[in-house]
Amino acid sequence: MPRTQKSASAAVTIPYKPRPPQPLIHEALESHRFCVLVTHRQMGKTVCAVNHLLKSALQNTRPAGRYFYIAPFLKQAKLIAWDYVKRFAAPLPGIKLSEAELCVSLPTGAKIWLLGADNPDALRGTYADGVILDEYAQIKKDVYDEIVRPMLLSRGGWVVFMGTPKGQNQFYELYNEACKAAQTDPAHWWCGVFPADETGVIAAQELEEIRRRTPEHLFRQEYLCDFTADAEDVFIPMSLVSEACGRAYASAEVAHAPKIIGVDPARFGADRSVIFKRRGLQAYAPEVFQKIDHMTLAARVAAAIEEFRPDAVFIDAGCGGGVIDRLHQLGFEVTEINFGASPLKAGQYANKRAEMWGNLKEWLQAGGALPALPELKADLCGLRYDFDPAGRLRLESKDALKARSGRSPDLADALALTFALPVQRRAVQPHFARTEYDVI
Repeated sequence: MPRTQKSASAAVTIPYKPRPPQPLIHEALESHRFCVLVTHRQMGKTVCAVNHLLKSALQNTRPAGRYFYIAPFLKQAKLIAWDYVKRFAAPLPGIKLSEAELCVSLPTGAKIWLLGADNPDALRGTYADGVILDEYAQIKKDVYDEIVRPMLLSRGGWVVFMGTPKGQNQFYELYNEACKAAQTDPAHWWCGVFPADETGVIAAQELEEIRRRTPEHLFRQEYLCDFTADAEDVFIPMSLVSEACGRAYASAEVAHAPKIIGVDPARFGADRSVIFKRRGLQAYAPEVFQKIDHMTLAARVAAAIEEFRPDAVFIDAGCGGGVIDRLHQLGFEVTEINFGASPLKAGQYANKRAEMWGNLKEWLQAGGALPALPELKADLCGLRYDFDPAGRLRLESKDALKARSGRSPDLADALALTFALPVQRRAVQPHFARTEYDVI
């Protein structure tokens, strides 16, 4: 439906019909002051931005509202956004369009300007109720720090940083900072990532054709919103995870394989406790909990064991001592896994955690199927790696990742735990009984 907004004087209708995922984006933009929007090519972010500006300007009851759409270059702003501004603003009563100034004046007294970051001094000394910074990866960082941010002070204005990844530049740094800010200050900060394999804007067949004809790193960057597409130290690439999220196996196809549960108990208040189930090449949607105590988590794990009847249950011993002890009291046999312990392949991996993730990566390459969860994708593709002096692969620590990106890979670690040790399927599944695992 067209969006009807009440201006200071009358109700007006913007001739705009949002398509998925635009309604979700608008909801977030309208309820947060600082937003970072990461999208794939051709998703419609500019249309979103123009209509967000129009709605905000129409609803503004303050005198002389000022709004700005800023692209890296003035010519780029005109080419990308001006036609959209004219299309959606032209039917509104009482508007005035200035081609010379790339400005639209609304009946509320508010104005919207299109500008280029190539002439940032044109913005100095003014104020803003709202600013869109498009293709932020191509805009110098000091444009926001020195010019745009001060413009927002007097009116408590909002800002939207948006674009498509172009490597690990200031947009990537901003994205990481926004992810951390959204956890500590969710009332003001929002960070949204919309890759092409999730939005549905590009038909699956056409997206596959684009993938075949595009160099892998460009496809990952432009369509999968992968900031690390050009990075050489990312352990699991986005393309590998994306392919796994597009696969699924019927129960009969994995019936021969052992069933395994991995449990990663939360370390700190903001971290998540996760129960992950896997059978052969099929991983199932995890159970994710926040602010749950160990006794309650143990009860959840017990219920999962009763329902799934796994051949093995692996639990992170670093934070799961209480969970492990309680499950043993209940008669369940679970195996505690120390992430820092020696791996089975001692010459290849620096520790057990690196080995589990290595096994996970090999599983993905062999055709593993994942639930299509954005949080899981982010967890799996976030870790960096290097090699120790002995030439063994080691992973970035949880603490280092959290300091860099603001998130802990709890979902991915729980899935990795299902690869802690080789497991053989039992002939008879136990029911609430202690038995020895047939682990080979």
